[in-house]
Amino acid sequence: MRLASHSPAQTVEIGEALGRLLEKGDVVALVGRLGSGKTVFTQGAAKGLDVEPDEYVSSPSFALVNQYRARVPIFHVDTYRLQSESEMVALGYEEYFDPNGVTIIEWADKVRGLLPEKHVLVEFSIAGETSRAIDINLVGPWPPHKSAEMIKTLEEYRNK
Repeated sequence: MRLASHSPAQTVEIGEALGRLLEKGDVVALVGRLGSGKTVFTQGAAKGLDVEPDEYVSSPSFALVNQYRARVPIFHVDTYRLQSESEMVALGYEEYFDPNGVTIIEWADKVRGLLPEKHVLVEFSIAGETSRAIDINLVGPWPPHKSAEMIKTLEEYRNK
């Protein structure tokens, strides 16, 4: 599903809508150029997951992973600085796919082969100075009721 965002605030809003639907074990794979909205979207998703008010969601480019307290733990992974999937394997990536939390991965295209079969793929394209095209796709075996709920919820952002 392709959505249009005309501002960072709207990107946060779309991320928040998705975040409200995320459950334990879900993985969100974010792909897009530098400055395309991945971290802003993650801030919204964290808000939708009821991140603790004292938590500041920022890109973990230098730390690789930030963990946030929310309705379920959030593992925010940024693979920008990795050169290959083998580096992620060496870091013990499996622990980031915690079945009791939600994992959000920026620059997921760098570790595409390590993603679980079932994940949400969010691809960002720069459409203007503050405008972004956001493509959200459910990859893998999602339960029909869950995919219908996500589509219905996100559909309202399609024509905003």
